[in-house]
Amino acid sequence: MNIDAVLQAAAGLGRERTYPNLPMKTSFPKEKIKVLLLEGVHPVAAEVLRQEGFSVTTHEKALEGSALRKALSDDGGVHLLGIRSKTTVTDEVLAYSPRLWGVGAFCIGVNQIDCGEACKRGVAVFNSPFSNTRSVAELTIAEVIALYRRLVDQSGKMHKGEWDKSAAGAHEVRGQTIGLVGYGHIGSQVSVLAEAMGMRVLFYDIISKLPLGNARPVRSLDELLKQSDVVSLHVPETDGTKGLIGARQIGMMKRGAMLINNARGTVVDVSALAAALKDGKLGGAALDVFPHEPAGKGERFESELQGLGNVILTPHVGGSTEEAQRNIAEDVVSKLLKFMNNGSTTGSVNLPNVDLPEQGVMGDGGSAVGEKGGARRHHRILHLHRNVPGVMKKINGACAELGVNINAQYLQTNRDVGYVVLDVDARQGKQILDELKRLPETIRVRALY
Repeated sequence: MNIDAVLQAAAGLGRERTYPNLPMKTSFPKEKIKVLLLEGVHPVAAEVLRQEGFSVTTHEKALEGSALRKALSDDGGVHLLGIRSKTTVTDEVLAYSPRLWGVGAFCIGVNQIDCGEACKRGVAVFNSPFSNTRSVAELTIAEVIALYRRLVDQSGKMHKGEWDKSAAGAHEVRGQTIGLVGYGHIGSQVSVLAEAMGMRVLFYDIISKLPLGNARPVRSLDELLKQSDVVSLHVPETDGTKGLIGARQIGMMKRGAMLINNARGTVVDVSALAAALKDGKLGGAALDVFPHEPAGKGERFESELQGLGNVILTPHVGGSTEEAQRNIAEDVVSKLLKFMNNGSTTGSVNLPNVDLPEQGVMGDGGSAVGEKGGARRHHRILHLHRNVPGVMKKINGACAELGVNINAQYLQTNRDVGYVVLDVDARQGKQILDELKRLPETIRVRALY
């Protein structure tokens, strides 16, 4: 997808236009929609949003605490927030952002966002779970080769002026067994690449997965650890994965085996890993993620793994390729645009997913034809409410009492909220909008003209 494709996807979904008999050009002027993008989100995101007419502010670093709250509430408040993995969006932050409609996580994970509270406040959260899959998989394979050839140690010696042309400790990866903990989008990509290089592939996942190629699932993590020459982690951060690889698990691994973590920093006990590397239990390791990471460039990084032989440390750059970051930006922005311009919540990780058709004109001769035979536009009412019994009865009852004609209705719910979308005749939109605002179950309501 490119900029033109992203904009084309949003074409007709609430763009600036003038309708007869309406009080304003659009339901909310585009130039008044404020967007804040943090952490050096790829510039294509700001470019697309500005071309849509939104007001965009960017920051290269993460913001936290009072600085974040101030940035979100200044000058009337921000409507859309874009972050990566370092900015934490807590309930307190959300409380300071009453005008916030959506958060775009320009990354895979959303652990840094209180998605539950965002849901209860009617704030949609979008991420990009698949756009950097290839980049992380390629980094993993590169690390496997680098560890088996001891490239970091050899390069370090050369930079010091040492010439040590020796094959000692260097091996081909062909014929080695790689064990993948987690066989989702990234793990399965690593599986394909590793097998193409002649490696034997084992994997363990808590969910039954169809193996690709000749990869073979194992019944337990312990079984995988005992059989693998190199173990690569590809799991999300959950209560079940925190500390997944500790002293006991490392003790089960083959002597001289390698460990790679490009998943989440909390998955590995770094102290136990450092001890295993120092005493020769493990032959090497590569880590791209850490339990505690600097907030941005310029801040000092410290780890027990620094200075150890055959250890690759990278600053959380698994998905940081130009291709991946651009793909992520285009993916998240397209979701945000469809939400803002059309009301679609497809791809939201916390709100009920509703994929809406383009808001437009009904066919000739249908119920949307005006008295003089001309096509009549619709108002689209987007209503988020607490998911309790009787809300739809109240909504439909209010429409009936006001004589509002519903041209189309869409509803999805989750445990906490319901999302109902009404396409109503344009002349009746203001009436039902005001009525829905009064319902005690209403979280927020928005109209698209």
